[in-house]
Amino acid sequence: METGTDGERAPQDGRAGIDAALVRRLLRAQFPQWADLPVVPVPVDGWDNRTYRLGERMTVRLPTHAAYVPAVAKEDAWLPRLAPALPAPVPRVLGRGEPGEGYPHPWSVRGWIEGATAAPERIADLPRFAESLAGFLRALRRCDTTGAPAAGAHSFHRGAPPAHYDEETRRCLAALAGRVDTAHAAAVWDEALRSRWSGPPVWFHGDVAEGNLLVSGGELAAVIDFGTCGVGDPACDLVVAWGLFGGESRAAFRRAVDLDEDTWVRARGWLTWKSLLVLAEGLGAAPGTAGADPARLRAARRALAEVLADHRRG
Repeated sequence: METGTDGERAPQDGRAGIDAALVRRLLRAQFPQWADLPVVPVPVDGWDNRTYRLGERMTVRLPTHAAYVPAVAKEDAWLPRLAPALPAPVPRVLGRGEPGEGYPHPWSVRGWIEGATAAPERIADLPRFAESLAGFLRALRRCDTTGAPAAGAHSFHRGAPPAHYDEETRRCLAALAGRVDTAHAAAVWDEALRSRWSGPPVWFHGDVAEGNLLVSGGELAAVIDFGTCGVGDPACDLVVAWGLFGGESRAAFRRAVDLDEDTWVRARGWLTWKSLLVLAEGLGAAPGTAGADPARLRAARRALAEVLADHRRG
């Protein structure tokens, strides 16, 4: 991610076969003007890409798998067009790298954005932050969609009907029987499948979550990682309501984001699918593996509990 996160320890280098030495070789071959700058893994790294800080003002971002490659060209093309219409900064594209030095994918150089990931303790006023984020999403929905990428495989079907993940969700429900309230989760999922976006296709981010929201001085400083963005149904952008927000801040976000009840029905479905998937994969994973990460499992269980409780309240 294009972020500064002071006070956090950098992750171990080398995930997905990508390390700082490879980044230096790529820079030397393709961007020699930057080859002598320090290359350091960012403190909080995403899954789809490995990100390195390049000097003081840049980052290098490399997909970890072929499935994430379409995001490179998409972000390079669309972030400069979206940025002027948005009320908070988004990543600035500075260079497009090509496969080389044994690395098989295109990659990119971005501008560095100062800030820390949006943990609640870093936010001065959570309801105000919720309103700021809602304002950003409203502005994103207003952006021109001419020629924009319709929801599909490149967005991992965010922005499309959640029915794409029906078979996977049913498998997760079966695997989690007796471990979570699968009857209630199935009811939330079924309700989401019956719902449809009735408006024109609009821009969505696709992964609005704490790690992709940057905070500086307690306020929203930037929104990053548009790899799953596209044009379609914005319901997927509401799942943050049950992750980062709750109580007064969730109510503030819901009012300010200005979307109808049916969209919230689908949003509950999106979060139910994702939480069930994380739990099913994690509870069946070997101890010590990425899938069994206790913090990730706790977050998924809490998010599922929040969305089911919200559904009960109607």
